[in-house]
Amino acid sequence: MHYFKIIVLLFIFLIPFSTFAQNGKVVGKVRDNNGEEIIGASITLKKDVTIGAVTDEFGNYLLELPIGKNLLLCRFSGMIADTLEVVIFENQTVNLDIVLMPVFQEIQVVEVKVGKFDKPLEDQTVSLHVIKPSLIENKNTRSIETALDQTPGLNILDGEPQIRGGSGFTFGVGSKVAVLVDDMPMLSGDAGRPEWGFIPVENIHQVEVVKGAASVLSGSSALSGSINIRTAYPTSKPLTKINVYSGAYSGTSVDNSTWWESYPGIHGMNFLHSRIIKNNLDFVIGGNLNYDHGYIGPPITDSIVATVFPDTLTNFTEKDMISKRARLNFNIRYRSKKIKGLNYGINGNFMLAHSNMALAWLNDSSGLYRSYPGAVFLQDQFIFNVDPFLNLYTQTNGKHSLRTRILRVDNEMSANQSNKATTLYGDYMFQKTFPQLKNLDFIGGLTGTFTDSYSNIYIGSGTPNNQMLNISAYTQLENKINKTLNLSVGGRLEYFQLNDTVTALKPIFRAGTSIKLYQETYLRASYGQGYRFPTITERFIKTGVGNFGVFPNPELKPETSWNAEIGIKQGLKFGKLQGYLDLAGFWQEYQNTIEYMFGIWHELTSIETMGSSAGFKFLNTGNSRVLGLDLSFTGIAKISKKSEVVFMAGYNYIVPKTLTPDYVYAIDSLNRVFSYNTTSLDTTNGILKYRFLHNVKADIEFTFFKKLGIGASAKYFSKIINMDAIIKDFEQLTKDIDVLQDLRYMDYYDSHRFGNWIFDARISYKVTDQHKLAIIGTNILNRSYSLRPLKIEPPRSIMIQYTWRLEGKDEKVKGKK
Repeated sequence: MHYFKIIVLLFIFLIPFSTFAQNGKVVGKVRDNNGEEIIGASITLKKDVTIGAVTDEFGNYLLELPIGKNLLLCRFSGMIADTLEVVIFENQTVNLDIVLMPVFQEIQVVEVKVGKFDKPLEDQTVSLHVIKPSLIENKNTRSIETALDQTPGLNILDGEPQIRGGSGFTFGVGSKVAVLVDDMPMLSGDAGRPEWGFIPVENIHQVEVVKGAASVLSGSSALSGSINIRTAYPTSKPLTKINVYSGAYSGTSVDNSTWWESYPGIHGMNFLHSRIIKNNLDFVIGGNLNYDHGYIGPPITDSIVATVFPDTLTNFTEKDMISKRARLNFNIRYRSKKIKGLNYGINGNFMLAHSNMALAWLNDSSGLYRSYPGAVFLQDQFIFNVDPFLNLYTQTNGKHSLRTRILRVDNEMSANQSNKATTLYGDYMFQKTFPQLKNLDFIGGLTGTFTDSYSNIYIGSGTPNNQMLNISAYTQLENKINKTLNLSVGGRLEYFQLNDTVTALKPIFRAGTSIKLYQETYLRASYGQGYRFPTITERFIKTGVGNFGVFPNPELKPETSWNAEIGIKQGLKFGKLQGYLDLAGFWQEYQNTIEYMFGIWHELTSIETMGSSAGFKFLNTGNSRVLGLDLSFTGIAKISKKSEVVFMAGYNYIVPKTLTPDYVYAIDSLNRVFSYNTTSLDTTNGILKYRFLHNVKADIEFTFFKKLGIGASAKYFSKIINMDAIIKDFEQLTKDIDVLQDLRYMDYYDSHRFGNWIFDARISYKVTDQHKLAIIGTNILNRSYSLRPLKIEPPRSIMIQYTWRLEGKDEKVKGKK
């Protein structure tokens, strides 16, 4: 009891001192250098660390301090700690806002807005790679796929895009990657083939590559990912740019394989002019002229073969094989003066082109750079798109967007392979942020696509005229909680109708999340589904050329997929070098995979009728799985105030395996059973055909004194483990039958069981702000290599590039959205 009394007396005695202590308060907000509130920052009194506070979900803090001068220490992970002095007065509140600087500034090369919500790259819940126009120009990109092929995890295989091993090789038909320009599809309506040369490389704002199933927002075809090319509108400064280039292919590195007699030149020019007229009218016009002698020569027919099968279809000359292109594009947008937030306009692109399409080489030695008789086509193409659009931005009712497109493709081809298609596209999208729901972002829309195709090669449907309708509804919700956790969920309902007989209805979903763990550490996870309806070409093509035919499959089923991934993006700083390291692990599964298979589909009565009996057909080959890792590192190093290094490197590892090795998906006229095990050259580990298990991409650019630029690129493709066994069988058949031209590949395959490193290099000098000269070399070691069977890749080419760039005076633009 005695001790209890003492404690009570001490408590009573101390109350007045605590009640009448001479204290004051300091309140404020802690932000970063971009004005964003920092949650969880600590503010402590330096001389007594037991006195402190932590910022709340709005970045606010309150701290009670003794009167007089006090030193405060403010700290947060990834930020530079700051010491501040504050003078406290008795019973008064002092306001003190604090700004913390990051340990290193955000990297400009990735400080971009991406996706339909135009959010920062670090807020994305999927793996997304951004290509800026500087890389496109520095590499003298004449067709966009050469720049895309520098993206880690994305390979362009003879014009066909592959993301993370999600597809094999089907000669570019039925792309499993959606290709969009300004969020609208740019695949041919009948064949689903990318038209790379048609994309205006001279007027690109940025390219966004989504890795993994992306059908919810990108539509059908985004089975394994999507590529969205965003064109540019004028800035406040008028811009005129002309790019002229000239060069040639080097002689090939294989003995006696250089076939050309005339100069193997590559020449062309790009031009662009963009400006804002009277503050309300955006105007852009650009174009390209391109001449490419080419490195693949015309076929040569053996004298013995010519007596039985004279080549009357592909007996082309060197001049016939030259590729030529002329393209003109424009963007026009008007911002209404009467209705605030309203803009409307029209974009367009027109191209005339002559090109060749070589399917197989002549032989595996001196004929590597020539085409096989009957396996090359000439194409004269006229293609255009016209895109009227309207956007309405309101402060209270969100954004309304209506985009439409007319895409016309007219291909006049040799050997009666001509085809024409008109595609009509329309998309209405509504986007709104709901402040009352903690700034929930909403996107919803309706999309319609109608394709009208005419070609005699699609007679497999019973008529050369075929039509396909696709209607879909989509929505996505996103919300960022406490400026740290980002959540997104979405869905899409797809409806297809083909020729009034074939219909399909399919719902698909996606969900994702990203969380900011520390100042420069971002963790993400996502799940998405993909869906692809077969194209008109895949179902109905029926044609015969030379010794081969292509046969219809009206019963072809749609492909589906799902993709799950978890990834982390980490900011790093080493001295003057700063960058982002991104690592993702992914799991992809595919159902009813469509592949291009060779067989004897009708009774073979004689060698002369082989073209109507033996050939290719699109088939559903079963289910498969692709597991893998995707690693990339991008950044910048400041050498001095006027010199820097910008770099990008990536590594992609995949394990693509069949899940149904014994599934029988076809039986041909010889009663041969078609399954993975019976059609594969190597079934040891169940590896899918035509995949690169290891893939490396890297690019680096040194800039000295803002004048001299030195850059280099590297690509590595590991060896192909598995391919169609029919290639070996058919080679043996051509050896056994004298009247068939030898098709040689297996000796080349057996002697090239290794990966390929390919190097490009460039050097440029900016004479003035208006004039720049550059020398660009591709495949500078002149390596002879093949990425898919029976097709050799280009030899070395050296180009000289001159760029004239003129920027006008900065003009203030009012009301621009």
